[in-house]
Amino acid sequence: MGYIAPTFFRHGSLAYTRSGFPVKILKLFFAISSLCAALGIATTEVSAASTSYPLTIDNCGAKVTFQKAPERAIGLGQNSAEILLLLGLQDKMVGTAFWPSKILPQLAEANAKIKLLTLEMPTFESMLAENPDFVAVALPSLVGPNSKIAKREDFDKVGVATYLSPSTCLSTKDVKDQYGSRGELWNMDLLYKEIAELSEIFDVADRGQALIADFKAREAKLRSSVSKDGVNLSYVFWFSSPSPSADAYVGGKNSASGFIADLLGGHNAITAEAEWPTIGWEGIIAANPDVIVVASLDRNRWELDKPEAKIKFLNTDPAVSQTPAVKNKAIVVMDGQAMNPTIRTIYGAEQVAEQLKALGLLK
Repeated sequence: MGYIAPTFFRHGSLAYTRSGFPVKILKLFFAISSLCAALGIATTEVSAASTSYPLTIDNCGAKVTFQKAPERAIGLGQNSAEILLLLGLQDKMVGTAFWPSKILPQLAEANAKIKLLTLEMPTFESMLAENPDFVAVALPSLVGPNSKIAKREDFDKVGVATYLSPSTCLSTKDVKDQYGSRGELWNMDLLYKEIAELSEIFDVADRGQALIADFKAREAKLRSSVSKDGVNLSYVFWFSSPSPSADAYVGGKNSASGFIADLLGGHNAITAEAEWPTIGWEGIIAANPDVIVVASLDRNRWELDKPEAKIKFLNTDPAVSQTPAVKNKAIVVMDGQAMNPTIRTIYGAEQVAEQLKALGLLK
């Protein structure tokens, strides 16, 4: 998918790309040296051992064995595709699918060379038509037991190895929706595990360790930048809704959204352990958040995927507009993909922190 030149909108004093990124923080991703320098960390060359094949990985309850590095990979889901691209594996990729947001700008050129199967869910047949030998999967809804595409065993039957993001291997025992529930707060260690294992599968462990070092530096910098004497703000992270009258999809207590709140010295006002609970506005009002974070999505499935539409609703709905968060103009915009447990999550935390500091709500 080629990168589409971004359009812009404003909220408060900050300008955003259509995908929700503050314009001023669109930088090159690989800035390890400068980040480490800002933290006073000495930079050293990252090295890691070459992969020894056959390689067997325990992945979300399945054992996956690789006799060699994959040559024809598909990134099924935005996070999986972007990790592969960040690892410089575009020449090993034959397709991508399922993109809630546009590609990270710094990956646009590499991604433009890869076939886009669909922005939404592809068919099993369309993936097999690319003769893949590996599929990296972002969500269990794409290959899980209730997937409308194919089950993991369907790929096994045709000799295609699959790898599911460890961040999304959740139990559906206690909740009825396909996303499952999370008993403990998500953290970046699961993302680091995913990057390390994918880099090992492709025998580019050095690149994986360099990428992990970059994220660790950014995470540490952000955590250290928040005053320990600041207010413990409560957050609601609103992903989207089919309509203004429908329940809202919000980030659950222990989701990546909860991690962002914790990283910024606050907490998630939503206490449901479901990954993506749907909550009526009466419940959101009762949660009484200090801050409402609205997602910006490029998929255009619903009108309320757009941040402008969300902000208009918050400010015009007779009941919601009277909540302290709205009356205090404590509404901030974040890339919707960052509300998923992905490489985007740290970007989302940086977006929220910058806006809250501009509003004087974060020190």
